[in-house]
Amino acid sequence: MIFVNSPDSWGRMLNRMEKIDLILKREEKLSEIFIGFGLIQFLVDDLKERPLGNRLGIITDTRVENLVGYRLHQQLTRAGIRADVIVIKPGEASKRWETVSRVFGELFEKGFDRKSGLIALGGGVVGDVTGFVASLYMRSIPCAQVPTTLLAQVDSSLGGKNGIDLSHGKNLLGTIYQPRRVYVDPSILESLSEDEFRNGLAEVVKSAVVRSRELFQLLEDCHDAISERQPKVLEEMVSRCCRIKSHVVMADENDTGFRRILNFGHTVGHAVEAYTNYRVPHGVAVSIGMAVETILSTRMGALSHEDNKRIINLLRRYDLPTRIPRGYDTEKILGLMVSDKKAEDGRIAIVLPTTIGDAVVRKAVPDESIREAFREVQA
Repeated sequence: MIFVNSPDSWGRMLNRMEKIDLILKREEKLSEIFIGFGLIQFLVDDLKERPLGNRLGIITDTRVENLVGYRLHQQLTRAGIRADVIVIKPGEASKRWETVSRVFGELFEKGFDRKSGLIALGGGVVGDVTGFVASLYMRSIPCAQVPTTLLAQVDSSLGGKNGIDLSHGKNLLGTIYQPRRVYVDPSILESLSEDEFRNGLAEVVKSAVVRSRELFQLLEDCHDAISERQPKVLEEMVSRCCRIKSHVVMADENDTGFRRILNFGHTVGHAVEAYTNYRVPHGVAVSIGMAVETILSTRMGALSHEDNKRIINLLRRYDLPTRIPRGYDTEKILGLMVSDKKAEDGRIAIVLPTTIGDAVVRKAVPDESIREAFREVQA
């Protein structure tokens, strides 16, 4: 732990901060992750003391710009840090080539060069777009992530995976490019809507199921405190997720083996998103995917009925869906799973939990087994 005693613009004191070093030894890369309430002033001081670039581009969306972006830009300017704000529309529709092309153009017109840096201020979409742009602009410039949603704080801002969508599917264009720093402030979560907060909880459950029995127990035991967003338990939950993600990424940065366990719920979930033209939020779709993949794992003899029940019950306790809605064409969803980037030679690979806290990637899962799981969870 690092103790800091400077007040911030949120009117609270940063009394404690945790730092996680995500070290990728083979290529001597380092991503620093800072976690603490009231982290914004620390962020400004850190960027002044250790500049990310000769100037900064803050990429955010229209919602976050009003909540946080204006104040962050003001504070950076007061600290003598030259910064520009580039705004994109919120939502999955912005994860397109048209968006990143426009951002490339704005950066060039504003005079950003190879010594400049970018800050992603927002949720998963902003993080993906910013990381993608940073990895390619002027053959790559440094970036930092400031995640403002629970989903981004516990998952998407960490690990360097940046993707944009094609009409054929989700995240089919992408890069792996690590942010230099990630500033995670759980106090920002207080402003999230109930739907947005619940959307992020799906990724927390995913992390617990595949890597941490202790986190799973925390989610079971502290349901009320988490739902009420009590600061102490929020910080503990977010910190545990960041450590899980960092550990997995350090073991397999390029997503060729072990890291794929973090796709639990995503093979089905991404297909559900695509099927609904992204009207279903990512976390909701992943929750449906986790329910299907949990049932599938039990049917294939990999997961006990007892653990199956605990996983499904936990999703339901947090008001996350465990059924495929009535009227969904599961054959079309299955077809989208075959075209997903995680499929190999047209064969579907799915993450199957084997116990709470562990999982395996099962390749070439038979289509009929998936159909049977679909039938069991269809409303």
